[in-house]
Amino acid sequence: MEQENVSQWGIRVASKDAEETRRTLLKEGVLDRALKPRRDGDCIIFPVTGKRGDAAMETFGAQPGREDLPRHELIGGIAVMQEKDVPAAELLLHSRPSLHTVLFPVSDVEGEFRTRRFEVLAGTPETRTVYTEYGHRFIIDLSAAYFSARLSTERQRIFDQVQEGEAVLDMFAGVGPFAITVAKKAGMVVAADINSGAVELMIENLALNRVKNVLPVLSDAGRLGRLLHWKFDRIIMNFPTGAWKFLPGAASLCRAGGTIHCYALQSGEGELLPRIRDLPGVTAVKEHYVRSYSPGRWHAVYDIVL
Repeated sequence: MEQENVSQWGIRVASKDAEETRRTLLKEGVLDRALKPRRDGDCIIFPVTGKRGDAAMETFGAQPGREDLPRHELIGGIAVMQEKDVPAAELLLHSRPSLHTVLFPVSDVEGEFRTRRFEVLAGTPETRTVYTEYGHRFIIDLSAAYFSARLSTERQRIFDQVQEGEAVLDMFAGVGPFAITVAKKAGMVVAADINSGAVELMIENLALNRVKNVLPVLSDAGRLGRLLHWKFDRIIMNFPTGAWKFLPGAASLCRAGGTIHCYALQSGEGELLPRIRDLPGVTAVKEHYVRSYSPGRWHAVYDIVL
């Protein structure tokens, strides 16, 4: 039977440095020996038990001869399993000292606040944790606001594109991971969300990370054109099930020469292109695959230049 991959922090090193790195990680006791290192081009990616240095979320297979761990996503001290299996949850809980809770989602992301309901399968009955990503710390409450650690690489991709001093609008900011990530290079970031619980957590995260150039806004994205009197160099629309509805409003808030990053869940390539081409002033569009979401559907992003 083919083994499922699991998400875990990974350290990427050049192949020539792999053995030395492996020995160092073993000596420090942070190499996740339940998972198998994997090769990616000229690099080796080692699974580690927690966030360290320039680690990023990666996917790994289980080590041969070891008890298979169930599919899951790690968010701080919480593991979210994809199947409801209490014995497997107990196994997962005891596989990593950093875990305190194993959850199973009993609903999809739902409602205008984009939240999910969870059942505790093992460990402490809570949905709140602290998650670390590329040097930033985020207070997360999975029952209050949606969050995915699997977008860490995508957040870095956007960060790499931001130019010094840009004005950035995050229209569906949640607890602030995109906004706080890009704030280091941006001149100003406006981070909006309709979910008051998410905005409260975002304010905590701004203080936790000592970020002072992000303005949190509690608002429906459709009203931002009436609330904000600025034009933005870059607009982030991470609402994959409905961001396309707000594209005309985003275009009206975007400065000429600016970029809109519109995320979507789709079953075929280019599904949003007809809507994007109806926007005034579009000069270029690039579509990127972000990650698999479910069988036959994936998370995509359209980088739109006006």
